[in-house]
Amino acid sequence: MEIMAQWLLNRLFDAKDQPKPRFAFQGTVNWMRALSILVENGSFEKEKIKAHYNFVSRRKANPTADTLVFENLVMALHNQASLVRLTENIKHPYDICRLAIISWYYSTYFTSRSMIAAASGSIKETHASTARMWQSDIVDAKLVVFPFSLHLSSLVEKVTQAQILTYRGSNKHDLNTYPTNQEESLGAVISYLSGTGDYEKSRIEEKVKSGKDFTALKVANFRTKQARELRDGQLARNSVNYLVQAFRFRGKANYRDSMFLSYGDDNSEKIAIFIKDLETVSRAFLRMAAHYLSRRVEKEAWFEFAKDLEANLRISIGVNDLFFGT
Repeated sequence: MEIMAQWLLNRLFDAKDQPKPRFAFQGTVNWMRALSILVENGSFEKEKIKAHYNFVSRRKANPTADTLVFENLVMALHNQASLVRLTENIKHPYDICRLAIISWYYSTYFTSRSMIAAASGSIKETHASTARMWQSDIVDAKLVVFPFSLHLSSLVEKVTQAQILTYRGSNKHDLNTYPTNQEESLGAVISYLSGTGDYEKSRIEEKVKSGKDFTALKVANFRTKQARELRDGQLARNSVNYLVQAFRFRGKANYRDSMFLSYGDDNSEKIAIFIKDLETVSRAFLRMAAHYLSRRVEKEAWFEFAKDLEANLRISIGVNDLFFGT
């Protein structure tokens, strides 16, 4: 029976560079467990979030941008409502865990778009361009509450290493441990940030190698000064923030690490907790955004939006409790 349980996985190992399910599972479940623990430390209570955004000033009236804010918030709320329902009766957690990841990601994505619209009035149409604007409009402006604020401002190795060391301090924990407290959770999220930085760095390096400027150098690697300068110029223009990590997370669960959430060892109990963690983290992210948005859009429009959702929005979660106690 044990041999048969690994039959498909062995075929995948023979056919391609297949991640080992145990490590893929740890990276996925442990990161979300860590985020859930960190957002439940009191930082997302109403008064603390309000204090975080006390410096934010209301912008000049911009009805077009405010409409983008409201539209994207409804999309975020709909995905959040899906997460809430998925957590209510988890008899078969493996059946719904990928669906929960998708709902979590799109709640995060549309919430991010609403904040960008409130900050600059802009909306980008691709996930990558949205993540870049999230960095410039939101992260660099210190508009994000920890742990969602953790980021790498550049992918140049010396910059990345220095920032990871600053975040980590004496913390020795990583993603290999299922976190149970604040210290272990901090180590896990720093580890995931570092790993995403390595992943993005490798991706950009491959892209540089395929470009005409690198080809013209007639080299095979980045050992020469010219090649390093070409690579580092690209790395310096890229960053890793929470939205970049979220996009990688969604991709790992649905494409690159295809087997670990439906095959192999039975980790049903941890998967059930994982689904609840997705909802907890997404809810905290939405609450954070709401406090920022309430200080940016037209004040009267914000309350009209709240009344309109109460009357006309057909999803079942308590929108007032989630958002408008700001």
